[in-house]
Amino acid sequence: MLNHYKSILVAVDGSKEAEYAFQKSIDVAKRNKNSILTIVNVINSRSFEAYDRSVVERAQRSSEELLNSYKSQAEGAGIKNVIVIIEFGSPKVIITGDIAKVVKADLIMCGATGLNAVERFLTGSVSEAIVRSAKCDVLVIRRPSIHAVIG
Repeated sequence: MLNHYKSILVAVDGSKEAEYAFQKSIDVAKRNKNSILTIVNVINSRSFEAYDRSVVERAQRSSEELLNSYKSQAEGAGIKNVIVIIEFGSPKVIITGDIAKVVKADLIMCGATGLNAVERFLTGSVSEAIVRSAKCDVLVIRRPSIHAVIG
């Protein structure tokens, strides 16, 4: 089938936008039977250069909790093929440069904005970098407007 996604990659960072992207990824995976849903969190290792190892370990534990929660939700929604990946490095490079290739992603989903507003201001957002460098379709999810929620 031409319009069938086999490998859906959703990038999450704990932000509300990433949660919306994750929720929509479940819907997309349901519509694309037998697809694989890969949930990835890239811990930006540059953020930890000045800190000791305990900060990195806390970040990894937090990432594991987030991804395990998302995996449980996806499986609970009926998605059979769910993979979680935690990586360290630059999300802008690793998501499209490494992970998307390894999982053979034909769709990458991400939130329009994430947690790191300072980095977004200085160097541009992760979602922008994904759109520019991805070799597959990209779906950038925005937080629903207050009007959509109310009305």
